[in-house]
Amino acid sequence: MTGESLTIVQDQLEKLKQLFPETITEGKIDWEKLQATLGKENIEFSNERYVLNWAGKSEAFKVLQQTTTATLKPCPEESLTPNPSPKEWGATAPSIEEFLQSDCGNLFIEGENLEVLKVLQKSYYGKVKVVCIDPPYNTGNDSFIYPDSFKESREEYQKRIGEKDEEGYLMKEGFFRKNSKDSGHYHSNWLSMMYPRLFLAKNLLKDDGVIFVHIDDNEVHNLRMIMNEIFGEDNFVGQISRATGTPTGQGTNRLVSEIDYILVYSKSTSSNLSGMEFTEADSKIYTQEDLGGKYLTRPLRKTGGEDKRADRPSMYYSLKDPDNNDVFPIGPGGYESRWRCSRSKYDENLKRNLIEWKKIKNEDGLLEWKPYLKFYLEGRLKQVSNLWQEIAGNKKASVDLKNLFGLKIFDFPKPVEVIKKTISVSADEGDIILDFFAGSATTAHAVLELNKEDGGNRKFILVQLPEPCDETSEAFKAGYKTIADISKERIRRVINRLNSRQTGTSYDLPDSKINQNNEIEAQQKLFTEKENPVNQINPANPGSDNGFKVFKLASSSFKIWRSNDITDENLEQQLEMFTDPVREGSEKENMLYELILKAGYLLTDKIKYKNKLYYVKEGELILALEEINQEIIDTVLTPAPSGRAGAGLQKVITLDRLFTGNDQLKTNAVLQMKDAEIDFKTI
Repeated sequence: MTGESLTIVQDQLEKLKQLFPETITEGKIDWEKLQATLGKENIEFSNERYVLNWAGKSEAFKVLQQTTTATLKPCPEESLTPNPSPKEWGATAPSIEEFLQSDCGNLFIEGENLEVLKVLQKSYYGKVKVVCIDPPYNTGNDSFIYPDSFKESREEYQKRIGEKDEEGYLMKEGFFRKNSKDSGHYHSNWLSMMYPRLFLAKNLLKDDGVIFVHIDDNEVHNLRMIMNEIFGEDNFVGQISRATGTPTGQGTNRLVSEIDYILVYSKSTSSNLSGMEFTEADSKIYTQEDLGGKYLTRPLRKTGGEDKRADRPSMYYSLKDPDNNDVFPIGPGGYESRWRCSRSKYDENLKRNLIEWKKIKNEDGLLEWKPYLKFYLEGRLKQVSNLWQEIAGNKKASVDLKNLFGLKIFDFPKPVEVIKKTISVSADEGDIILDFFAGSATTAHAVLELNKEDGGNRKFILVQLPEPCDETSEAFKAGYKTIADISKERIRRVINRLNSRQTGTSYDLPDSKINQNNEIEAQQKLFTEKENPVNQINPANPGSDNGFKVFKLASSSFKIWRSNDITDENLEQQLEMFTDPVREGSEKENMLYELILKAGYLLTDKIKYKNKLYYVKEGELILALEEINQEIIDTVLTPAPSGRAGAGLQKVITLDRLFTGNDQLKTNAVLQMKDAEIDFKTI
């Protein structure tokens, strides 16, 4: 017992760990990783220590830190927005005006997911409650994007992944690379693909957010290590084992596996899963009770395994017992042990009434105070794999999807019930669920059904590559050229099915590929089958958001100023970009959403078009993209009843070229906006 005060260095380490968990290894700073995280170039990971390393790891950090100029363009013709009349709901795609005015919260984004995640960083930073992904398992037969040449420039990489055929579809040989097990960088390629995407996904999570990652035996060990590095080992929530019913490994000398896994990590210690089910046996061990409900206690001092002070020095500190005496984690015989949590976590638990002091007899038979950690029955996260064990395997998922489309449309889909269970224990009313390996859109299907069942209003954001379908597949023969086409069509069908069951009506689906196979009658019969669980919806609130908006990854509508590339030959061209940055042929709706994203607003914020002005989110942001004159400026400045210019107005954005030939108008506009305390920007 030293009686020492708080160690400043250890306190600083704890703060650094909260900000950059990937830079702390076994309680020590990984200086190379910290430098790489902060953007230093030419880092080589060489020091001997416990760390996951692979060929190209430093390059993965560079890919992560590179910014993007890409944007997302709206595609109303492929979207469905809710219509008050069920008979018209989903019958036609919305017009651009309806698209803008709808505050439909569901999004489908078609494009390369690393670039999309970067585009979303500003607007959606810290806004997503749940990330649920089913990435490539790296079986040796799947294809995905990875930097197979670490010497190529970003422009070369973008050019390569952007190769398209004559009809504008991305070519598989240009966009994807098959990661064969014969490759010397087989695991490294997969890790380099996953690391930057997981890192960016963490940024999008709320402080109490959770991520679920599906995986199998091929990479579960490596995934666990990079998740520990990115999210922090302390934020490991658990590993779910799920029976797939699909054996693998036959005909080899290996054990046959019918198990997939779901790794669960939280963004911080404030994350909490709820809604877990308890058995009668569980309740019997929660024998204590207070105002917070039934609870059990466990010694705060760590016992068994890594319980020595040297194992986790940051968890050895003094506490004040009820008699104001110092108490240290001392084990039998006087050896220095450790507490179960850090000092900051202890203080948090104390504020939440999760610490209880008890007088316990020591080795000498004398009573002394001992701290205990309380675990409440209500909302307690249990290691209950049986939450998933009654869910049918992947075969049923394939059958359900075939029933929805009338043909085998997709290989190895995930069961909707698995994703519904995942969402139900992690997302609350109105939360956003993100899936950037959307596949056949199982996550969207699960969100829509779950909202119908419990009256919730959860939102989904799905991201899917326009990966070409195999030309020999039934999907391709039915007219689906890409996986993204299948994803969007599944969402449309689910929405129409749910709407049909809600109203008891039966009407034709929108013009869809299945019409070619004369399956409408069979589908409408499926829609009205009462025994299907999705019919058991909450009649009081059937779900308020049965639509989705489609966006596609696209090049910026604005020219990019590249000062590093200026030469005598292109100086005039670069100066032209500076004076008029709008690309020729840019559409105003594309510019509108690009500026909305870069101003930090959501793709789902309602937009009203009036008097040649776009009003975003009830006028918090106003954009003038067509014309600017004193009358329009006066419209912006007209005081609202509250006395402020516009209803909650904060910012105005317009194009600089609209002031061409009228510098006086621009000068006056700047001064008038400043007087009105409006943030005025020209692009």
